[in-house]
Amino acid sequence: MTRPILTPDALDAMLEGKLLSKPEKLWGAPAIAVALGVSEDTVREWAKDPEVPIYRPKGYFARRSELEIWLRRKP
Repeated sequence: MTRPILTPDALDAMLEGKLLSKPEKLWGAPAIAVALGVSEDTVREWAKDPEVPIYRPKGYFARRSELEIWLRRKP
């Protein structure tokens, strides 16, 4: 049985908890809602606002880092 190679980038991501607990890409309203601690209905409403970094190419998609920046700037 071969094991995957542990690259420096993968190790850094694991140590920062990005691979195991907090994925950068959030697919679907349920995942975005859990990440933000809001309801799926709130995610759908926010996605209508062009200022909110929630995209709807086919379904809902967001990047955790963009959401964190947006939340910091939100009054």
